Amino acid sequence: MTSEKTDRDGNALAAGVARPVSYGRKGALEVRLACSAKEIDAAQAVRYRVFYEEMSATPDAETRARKRDFDRFDEICDHLLVVDHSLAPDGDEGEVPPEAVVGCYRLLRQEVAERNGGFYTASEYDIAPVLARHADLNFLELGRSCVLKPYRTKPTVELLWHGIMHYVTEHNLDVMFGCASFEGTEPDQLAAPLSYLHHHHAAPEDWKVRALPELYVEMNRMGQDALDPRDALRALPPMIKGYLRAGCYIGEGAVIDRQFGTTDVLILFPVAQISDRYLSKFGAKFGTPDGKG
Repeated sequence: MTSEKTDRDGNALAAGVARPVSYGRKGALEVRLACSAKEIDAAQAVRYRVFYEEMSATPDAETRARKRDFDRFDEICDHLLVVDHSLAPDGDEGEVPPEAVVGCYRLLRQEVAERNGGFYTASEYDIAPVLARHADLNFLELGRSCVLKPYRTKPTVELLWHGIMHYVTEHNLDVMFGCASFEGTEPDQLAAPLSYLHHHHAAPEDWKVRALPELYVEMNRMGQDALDPRDALRALPPMIKGYLRAGCYIGEGAVIDRQFGTTDVLILFPVAQISDRYLSKFGAKFGTPDGKG
């Protein structure tokens, strides 16, 4: 990251820290957009702690030296943060200290991606056909989601979803998509959950997205008759369970990401088809910091 501050379209900001765009608060926790390069750096530090120190991602020399998870997309994305204001009592009106950032999501709008070389997901999945089939819709890529271990609670996850849904409304976005991950790089050890997703949540033809041929890993590893849905559901990561409850579709084929030590699947959900329960739950559940709903 450079030290120059930018707005959400990548334009240089005037000197000083921008007022943060807040989407809601529950107790000491607030969900908001990063408002400075320093806050984006704090999100990268959270990602490093989760992906590289807690999970099994393999850092290159620069990543290890900086203790940051970063790539070129960080410069063009919006960064949704969960901030613990009990760790930053004086930071409500501006930039917060790095230790107060406890969770994050990376958001990339289609209009920004198209000006800057495309989506991250295109490195694993052939998304061009679905973008072309729905050229009248606006897509949002979700990525790099993580929360520090002490904060992996229902309120934190709900705040992140609340922030995403407000962001979607603010920018008139129609479709969310991105890669979601299982820990591990041995698909046979994930046979039950991968097969469950294939049999029960595959995208309909109009929304079908397929893994790139050279990366494609078959998800249909067990026949439906041999599958115990309850066991398969228990083996799903919480994030993927949440996506399914919201009504997402799953792309065709998994992808092994050896750098991050994961097996990825493609999630995709048209906003118009997100379950009413999720829309009502996250549309106005938490008030903004000034008390307005």
